[in-house]
Amino acid sequence: MKEYMLLIRNDIEHQASWPEAKHKEFLKKCERYIGELKKEDKLIIAQPLVKEGSVVSGISGDWKEVPLNTKGVVQVGYYHIRANDIEEAIEIAKRNPEFEFSQTARIEVRPIKVKEETTGFIYSKGNKQFERSDDPAITK
Repeated sequence: MKEYMLLIRNDIEHQASWPEAKHKEFLKKCERYIGELKKEDKLIIAQPLVKEGSVVSGISGDWKEVPLNTKGVVQVGYYHIRANDIEEAIEIAKRNPEFEFSQTARIEVRPIKVKEETTGFIYSKGNKQFERSDDPAITK
């Protein structure tokens, strides 16, 4: 199986006018969706993001930090999943409750690179350390 990131984007204020009952219903459906993905052994991790933060840019010595834009579209969460291929990952994304509750929801489905082909470097996975597959000095 391959790994994919589902990047959930939505208008920052898409839930602002929801009554409490609708918000609870949405959260329960998200919990069920997460439970289904766990049961199918498709979910690695899922987390919502707080609607505040900073954007850092520049280069060492000339950093720029600006508050996260709190107007318009923001990333509201992510799912790190397993799927056989991009088509299955897209089908998993389509089941996300964001689409049922919001017409402004978008999900970016992206394959995750787990290894650099040119250097053999293997990226961290959970508690495993970063390593290069051809480096004898690195214990596995």
